[in-house]
Amino acid sequence: MKDQPITRDRTEWFAGPAALRRDILAGMVGTFALIPEVIAFSFVAGVDPEVGLFASFVIGVVIAFAGGRPAMISGAAGSVALVAAALVVSHGVQYLLAATILAGIFQIAFGLARLDVLMRFVSKSVRTGFVNALAILIFSAQVPQMLGVTWHTYALIAAGLAIIYLVPRITTAIPSPLICILVLTAFTMTVPMPVRTVADLGRLPDSLPSFLIPDVPFSLDTLAIIAPYALAMAVVGLLESMMTASVVDELTDTTSSKARECTGLGLANLAAGFFGGIAGCGMIGQTVGNVRFGGRGRVSTLTAGAFLLILMVLLRPWVAQVPVAALVAIMVMVSVETFSWSSLRDVARHPKVSSAVMLATVVVTVLTHNLALGVAVGVLLSGVFFAFKVMRLMDVATAYDAATDTRTYTVTGQVFFASADIMADAFDTRDAAARVRIDLTRAHLWDITAVSALEGVVAKLRRHGAAVEVIGLNEASAVLVDRHGPAIQAG
Repeated sequence: MKDQPITRDRTEWFAGPAALRRDILAGMVGTFALIPEVIAFSFVAGVDPEVGLFASFVIGVVIAFAGGRPAMISGAAGSVALVAAALVVSHGVQYLLAATILAGIFQIAFGLARLDVLMRFVSKSVRTGFVNALAILIFSAQVPQMLGVTWHTYALIAAGLAIIYLVPRITTAIPSPLICILVLTAFTMTVPMPVRTVADLGRLPDSLPSFLIPDVPFSLDTLAIIAPYALAMAVVGLLESMMTASVVDELTDTTSSKARECTGLGLANLAAGFFGGIAGCGMIGQTVGNVRFGGRGRVSTLTAGAFLLILMVLLRPWVAQVPVAALVAIMVMVSVETFSWSSLRDVARHPKVSSAVMLATVVVTVLTHNLALGVAVGVLLSGVFFAFKVMRLMDVATAYDAATDTRTYTVTGQVFFASADIMADAFDTRDAAARVRIDLTRAHLWDITAVSALEGVVAKLRRHGAAVEVIGLNEASAVLVDRHGPAIQAG
């Protein structure tokens, strides 16, 4: 059994020559899909494209070794950029680098504290809404590249989609998106036409990233400035990464270590900050594309990061000529593949509450372009709906024994903050019976709100002269009562 983790690590890196080839080729596809989004989010964050590209290289390489989800591609994009933008505007890039380092430290701490367990509160409906919202956002992000362009762009996008979907019917030896990029780039270089290229998206780096320490004062004032942004970046980044990891788990029918992913992302962002990059997180569009085209191991993640640096530095002139239309075609395909089309049918079939949670997650995410906020709203609604559901399952029945002048209240169900008042209102605290018995054999007290409500009922009954007896407390409820409501058992 001791050898099992070692064997698993070996398999994640090398599952055979065929798997290695698929990982490398799929990772290369992920790299090309990474470039436009990273450049776009670099502008959102208010930094030069090379800041995002360098960060994506460092994050991709580090997380390939330290992350907990093989085949997942991470980079400097997503909602993290939205959080970072305000800090760049108010204090500059150097403070952003310091915040990135601190965000990495926070994430490492979260991983060591096993806060990944909070993902268990994310329901299936929220995850489906997250995936659908991502698909919509991925597609909408391509729309600007299709506005104000000549017919040549639309023709190239159509040709790219044809290659992507038709080539697999002939061969799957090379991922069709990679063939799409090669063919369309060669065509536009041979037949010049008025279309946008990667060079038009922003200045590409022309040197290797170097180690640096952020040029900020090392003081409590600096910490007070960057800490709120760092914490927000850490939480948003982890939420997106955890959700992306869960999607990959489902796509590949495997499991992953979410705690290791937390610490791995923290180490990656820590390194990114020291190499002049912005914080990043899991990128679901690129990850889904990687998985769809055969990426399963850590080599695909490593390739996506390492190949990015090769493209940016060694193949920079060639990459600059890649038509944006080819990348748009790939991302359109990814958005179509990402969207859960079966969920449209399930809206009518599933319970209305589940469908409402899924739709709310989609709407909030799409309207705000904030994945973390969409998921947070979905989780909150799931909790509220669950509380209402459990609350309705609680019941209080009464019975009166005239021979002994005893009123018995039998409580059934879960008593907690949402149902405690309902339980208390079911008691007639002015009952004229000499004795009152409260039977909790089929009930469970969950929190101090439940104990407080029960204590209030008992106190009111006793003030009106009734002899109150509480019976049937299970072990957990009894411990809670002894700690927070000892007067309940006092006769």
